[in-house]
Amino acid sequence: MTQWHYPHPALAGAGWDLTIDHQTPGWQHTGLRVARLDGGSIHLPAADVERLVLPLAGSCRVEAEGWIAELAGRPDVFTAATDLAYLGAGTSLTLTGRGQVAVASAHATTRRPPAYLAADQVPVELRGSGNMSREVRNFGTPETLDAESLIACEVLTPAGNWSSYPPHKHDRELAGVETELEEIYYFQFRTEPGVRVATGRPFGYQRVSASDDRAIDQLVEVHDGDVVLVPFGWHGPSAAAPGYDMFYLNVMAGPGRERAWRITNHPDYAWLRDTWADHPVDPRLPFEHP
Repeated sequence: MTQWHYPHPALAGAGWDLTIDHQTPGWQHTGLRVARLDGGSIHLPAADVERLVLPLAGSCRVEAEGWIAELAGRPDVFTAATDLAYLGAGTSLTLTGRGQVAVASAHATTRRPPAYLAADQVPVELRGSGNMSREVRNFGTPETLDAESLIACEVLTPAGNWSSYPPHKHDRELAGVETELEEIYYFQFRTEPGVRVATGRPFGYQRVSASDDRAIDQLVEVHDGDVVLVPFGWHGPSAAAPGYDMFYLNVMAGPGRERAWRITNHPDYAWLRDTWADHPVDPRLPFEHP
């Protein structure tokens, strides 16, 4: 079976800390690159993919065939949402800056015009309640971003909480009910603020299991910079260990004509959504404050 968990820096090379694309075994529709910029530049040639550029830490300049966007960025992923740039298929680009930048991508054929989204335009959702509370930044969803197939968001989970829970899936096309989307999880962690003495390496856990006769079964410990790929199957929970806040970037796309995130909840655990109204949202959320 293809290995779906890639510990950092297993996918590093050619100037990138991480590269996932159609050459990754078993992967077809989505991609993700992460690089650290020290004032220099990194170039991506035109290809049959649409791209979304977002600083994870620091800022960067995006130059795309005469179009320029200055991304102010952020100190880190836990501090705030970021501004970002979208480039349609067939567009080359150059990134220059200082800090860490991510480039999410999806297979596409339409050369849509470049677009800029300011940080204060990113919808922030507090999803779940109690120890299932998490913060979702919906910058790359169909409601926010005009794209061909790419769907992306960031999820922040306070220490000790579970997100991507109850388990769910999106691995078949069922009109109005479910869309077929493969998904990338890219993780970062930090020690929970206010901890007096902190030792050890921040971590969490990610579960993926079979929803039909296709074999997939993983429960993996994830650390800063790790990636888990979900080609199909039930996924969740994504659990943040006590003492360590968890961030993950999700990148999704699939073969269907409809660009939508439609999911089926695991029938054994769907009842948990009905309990959310009985508990308050975790007071540690949202992480960022005006």
